[in-house]
Amino acid sequence: MPTNKQPLAYRMRPRVIEEVIGQDHLVGPGKIINRMVVAKQLSSMILYGPPGIGKTSIASAIAGSSHNAFRQLNAATDKKKDLETVVEEAKFSGGLVLLLDEIHRLDKSKQDFLLPHLESGLLILIGATTENPYISTNPALRSRTQIFELKPLNEAAIRRGLDQALEDSERGLGDYDLAIDEEALDHFSHAANHDLRSALNALELAVKSTPADSAGQIHINISIVEECMQQKAFSHDADGDQHYDVISAFQKSVRGSDVDAALHYLARLLSAGEIQIICRRLLVMAYEDIGLANPQACQRTVSAVQAAQQIGLPEARIPLAHAVIDLALSPKSNSAIAAIDAALSDVNKGKAGLVPDHLKDAHYQGAKDLQHGIGYKFPHDYPGHWVKQDYLPETLRHKRYYQAADTGKYEQALDHNRKQREGH
Repeated sequence: MPTNKQPLAYRMRPRVIEEVIGQDHLVGPGKIINRMVVAKQLSSMILYGPPGIGKTSIASAIAGSSHNAFRQLNAATDKKKDLETVVEEAKFSGGLVLLLDEIHRLDKSKQDFLLPHLESGLLILIGATTENPYISTNPALRSRTQIFELKPLNEAAIRRGLDQALEDSERGLGDYDLAIDEEALDHFSHAANHDLRSALNALELAVKSTPADSAGQIHINISIVEECMQQKAFSHDADGDQHYDVISAFQKSVRGSDVDAALHYLARLLSAGEIQIICRRLLVMAYEDIGLANPQACQRTVSAVQAAQQIGLPEARIPLAHAVIDLALSPKSNSAIAAIDAALSDVNKGKAGLVPDHLKDAHYQGAKDLQHGIGYKFPHDYPGHWVKQDYLPETLRHKRYYQAADTGKYEQALDHNRKQREGH
């Protein structure tokens, strides 16, 4: 029987890309990471998603398939000196695959040290994170990596990983004389909550902690699995573990004015202690989904968030519930976000145009010679503190980004004022 003291999940890590469980959209035949490995054209990447679904496995498989040295560090706990050691090893060996866990916590000093080595190809960096890198990772690092989202493993994938471990005599449990009830295996797959690492280590505990019968066989039934498996109906932590769907459902329920569903998802987040995530999401919802339809609700949400952060859980649930009920039952308007996104779209498409001369900065010597600031009308010098003049670039002269929504008195008043001025 195996005497290796390393956990089963560690021993069963894939050695080549074909052994990776799940993530077929990335590592399946003809898919992007598989193509990189087959073509020997590796590039740095960031893998993100919940724990236990294959980030480290893919990194080690890439290294194994490409025959590169493989090293693993943690961006939060390992020092710059550790990175320097890895780089020196890469120079000696001609290249190296570095898995950097918690890459969203990489500080500027370490990042600045790494960037030139990524650009030269000396290091193939594989960053791993449970947080969305488009939000949590520095843009300089994102621009030098490809970002891939890993999906939670389904029960069939978990079962496939368990079966491999049970059959593998070299690294797994294949040398044990086992009788495992089908119901027990199904429970391993289900209770793991998409986490193959958790399922494998629970399986090993069950096997090694269950005495053999008189014939030398170990029988694993459902009651043993229930003892060995840490089972959670809803699992996530402050670093982003499996909370994406719940947060999405939370916002969509508020946006859809379903106050009961919104409170349900709030309760799930509160039960996990995710007060900061709740507060941030409430502020986003207030201004993205309610917006100009009810500006007072936006301000009340800010006050509720501040109160919740000051008093902490469990009492924080009270102002947070106030805010959720207020926002869910409030009239909705996304006119502000639609307006700024339309403006950003034009800017990103190169439709910025030139700033009109009369709006250009005139606070320097020689500005008048360039005709900068000439002809600008100071609104406060006119009745009602408004005067008709052009502000948009010539190429966008008649563009209208803000379109008022029919949501109530406040936004209708804004639209009325605008139309009055346009008809001036």
